[in-house]
Amino acid sequence: MRDQRAETAFHECIHTQPPVHGATRYETDSLGSKAIPADAYWGINVSRALDNFAISGRPISIYPDLIYGYACVKQAAARANAQLGVLDRDQAQLIDRVCEEIKDGKLRDQFVVDIMQGGAGTSTNMNVNEVIANRGLELAGRPKGSYEYLDPNDDANRGQSTNDTYPTALKIGLCMSIERLLDELSLLALAFDKKSREFAGIVKVGRTQLQDAVPMTLEQEFEGFAVTLAEDRDVFRNIMMHLWEINLGATAIGTGIAADSGYAAAARRHLEEITGYCIVTAPNLIEATTDVAVFMELSSALKRTAMKLSKICNDLRLLSSGPQAGFGEINLPPRQAGSSIMPGKVNPVIPEVVNQVAFAVAGGDVTLTMAAEAGQLQLNAFEPVMAHVLFENLKWMTAAMATLRENCVVGITANEEHLARQIDSFVGVITALMPHIGYSAASHLAKQALRANSNIADLVVSSGLMSKEQITELLASEALTGAAPRSEPILEESFRTGA
Repeated sequence: MRDQRAETAFHECIHTQPPVHGATRYETDSLGSKAIPADAYWGINVSRALDNFAISGRPISIYPDLIYGYACVKQAAARANAQLGVLDRDQAQLIDRVCEEIKDGKLRDQFVVDIMQGGAGTSTNMNVNEVIANRGLELAGRPKGSYEYLDPNDDANRGQSTNDTYPTALKIGLCMSIERLLDELSLLALAFDKKSREFAGIVKVGRTQLQDAVPMTLEQEFEGFAVTLAEDRDVFRNIMMHLWEINLGATAIGTGIAADSGYAAAARRHLEEITGYCIVTAPNLIEATTDVAVFMELSSALKRTAMKLSKICNDLRLLSSGPQAGFGEINLPPRQAGSSIMPGKVNPVIPEVVNQVAFAVAGGDVTLTMAAEAGQLQLNAFEPVMAHVLFENLKWMTAAMATLRENCVVGITANEEHLARQIDSFVGVITALMPHIGYSAASHLAKQALRANSNIADLVVSSGLMSKEQITELLASEALTGAAPRSEPILEESFRTGA
């Protein structure tokens, strides 16, 4: 029998519409009338969505960039419609004022529909329309719900459809989230670059397939981490430019029905001015209304970076494993006690949490791919789950990179004595001598050194194949690793300055 306390807690965590108590107002749509809390800025469309979509327990307000993007779209639409003379200027100014409030973070608690919703995002669009209308009425000194003066559909949604406003708002919001991701990506790459310079000249054993390979420096290893992350910056920048192509003005399916003939061009100009992005209208609005390829592109790029991060974290966990029975080459900063039963144990919790974020990002990419494939005819109805996946993954990845940098990378130290002992007895240096003594002789001597636990350089000298002076020159750290001393960052100046 299920515990009643657990049952109660479960239902409390699901976002359902609370019963209406106290003062109410009534609103009517084509399905009938409903009581709405008198102080709510949302209306009957949102009320029905709350009844229908009690799914995740998470309202759309958890993604403020989406709300901000929608406010930008509604603001641009109002300005365009006023310019074209199809919306009263006083009404347009009220809409504009409310959109500014929303962009400032106000009214956030009024965006209450669930992130998981049917209807291709119509509930989200109407949540925004109703909040704008009712707050606008309030600013005009009129009661909420008096839509004859400012209507959610006829005025806030003038010349628009969910099918062009939702993807446009989503693209604006995603660009904002990408900008934060790029800030953290740059800082993390720079942190690895700085750490690599701290490790200059520290020679270690390089490995392939977890087996000893050839010498390298710890500096080179961390340079690799910096460069592989830095490469992804341009990928995200290119995607942002693709996101700037919008279908605003398409209305229902791309034909522009119910919008003024000059609306698309006017709305684009105003949206560009409001956002500061180089907004362009898609050349074919019917195609653009059905196409979600840019969302797949962004999801794929996030997965690419996530997998790189996860691989780096795998390496950090391996290199720091021990402290007595592992690689023990580096030390990660201790962040918390690692065990409830083993005293003194400290685990690599920061790389572990980044690994788990990467797993979630990969899973989200599968979800988005399925949603993209499921589109039919002139519309993809599954953009809400795409929005959820993308905003969630961008948020988690940004936070994961921040914690990896702040709580791990900047505090990593090298176990130099341990690394020196390893390299002194490392048989793999024979690879550097192979061009001079041949593969066959090198292979024979390597096996002999491993069997007898002998110094490989001494064996080569005693075999008469090379002199000690020759070996000393060939086994110098720079000759072994190809690493020349450097004091400057490996990342180019434009990267370090954010250009």
